[in-house]
Amino acid sequence: MARGWESKSVEQQQEEATSSTQQKRQQLTPEQISKQKRRQGLQLSRQHILQQLNVASNPQHRAMLEKALADLDAQLNANE
Repeated sequence: MARGWESKSVEQQQEEATSSTQQKRQQLTPEQISKQKRRQGLQLSRQHILQQLNVASNPQHRAMLEKALADLDAQLNANE
């Protein structure tokens, strides 16, 4: 009996977590959603440039990547 009760509790917790996530998404305005997507895109670009920077050996290429990284950081800071 305790086992069945425990599984119902977990199921209920999962449903509550799902419903609260959906409610939070619904509360965002289209502008907020757009900003979130832009920020996520900038973060992915930053991560990609960091990966390239770790393997780049050409000084000119490294300089270009560092400049791009600084630009992305500035954009991310401006969006906060």
